[in-house]
Amino acid sequence: MDFALTDAQQQIRDQVLRICSQFDDTYWLERDRTATFPEAFFAAMAEGNWLGIAMPEQYGGAGLGITEAAVMMQAVAESGAAMSGASAIHINIFGLNPVVIYGTEEQKRRMLPPLIAGRDKAAFGVTEPNAGLNTTEIAVRADRKGDQYIINGTKIWTSTAQVANKILLLARTTPLDQVKRKSHGMTLFYTDLNRKYADVRLIHKMGRHAVDSNMVFFEDMPIPVEDRIGEEGEGFRALIHGLNPERILLAAEAVGLGRNALQRAARYARERVVFGRPIGQNQSIQHPLAKNWAELEAANLMAFKAAWMYDTGKDSGAESNAAKYLAAEAGFHACEQAVMTHGGMGYAQEYHVERLFRESLIPRIAPVSRELILSYLAERVLDQPKSY
Repeated sequence: MDFALTDAQQQIRDQVLRICSQFDDTYWLERDRTATFPEAFFAAMAEGNWLGIAMPEQYGGAGLGITEAAVMMQAVAESGAAMSGASAIHINIFGLNPVVIYGTEEQKRRMLPPLIAGRDKAAFGVTEPNAGLNTTEIAVRADRKGDQYIINGTKIWTSTAQVANKILLLARTTPLDQVKRKSHGMTLFYTDLNRKYADVRLIHKMGRHAVDSNMVFFEDMPIPVEDRIGEEGEGFRALIHGLNPERILLAAEAVGLGRNALQRAARYARERVVFGRPIGQNQSIQHPLAKNWAELEAANLMAFKAAWMYDTGKDSGAESNAAKYLAAEAGFHACEQAVMTHGGMGYAQEYHVERLFRESLIPRIAPVSRELILSYLAERVLDQPKSY
């Protein structure tokens, strides 16, 4: 077994870190303070063709795997851009995988190149206020009227909807009480976010202010039939093809986030002198940081195992979920310890670890909770009865 990055993968990491070096801590702190989307960073990544790293070459992408995408996203988070930088481009990497797999040739040619080039920004419209993680209970309706569907209902936690011109939208086309299986009767669309019919309202939140989260209220929004991805009623099956890659990428990002926090904490521990000695000379400082390193490296191995399994066509559901769970926990612990290592200054914005700590909660919560992952692993890996 070889656990090292290939030369090509190392080159990806180095090139992405070079781009990220143009956007320093001051840039990200200002984006966070002003709640401003990182347009310059997004444009730089698009210009380097990084937004299409895992998209087919014939549509302008690089044709690489989720492994290479994970290398890239980890480098972004590790650079200090953290979840703000990663989330700004996150959906471009995995979100349109259902289009790649289920889209027609016409749809691929129409939808993928603008997203890869950065001309389009996409929002992700799945979660709803009264459904949460129980996606089969979504209530947003898509009613067929001739050559279009009419959308009504509410989505929540729709990222980048303030700046997006497109949306990947899951809606019910058949009522839940009329389907044989709960996962049937939902349809997936990739279409214009038409603000004449969609009221986008910002959710004020704890962190990652640079990348907005929103409630979106749809009232009679028309969607052309040609923007439907796959067959009517089979949207959940299509959406699934983006979920394991999302978990893998989020795991890689959480490790990158934790590594950046750990680097800051270790540097501060070497430089901060109290009682005539650097605080890093004290085992009460050393041991938690060493534990953080071990947890991050272990989570990283699981993340890249899951990526390898996905790219080689193996069933990666358990490993993808485990990677997301382990990396989110390791990243959070590293960010928490970074704040504590800095002491009072850890609470100050100028040292940036408070920003990282606030953002470290995102991988723990989204897109699926720790508890649901553990239930999934108990059922699928350990053959326990389903608990939800």
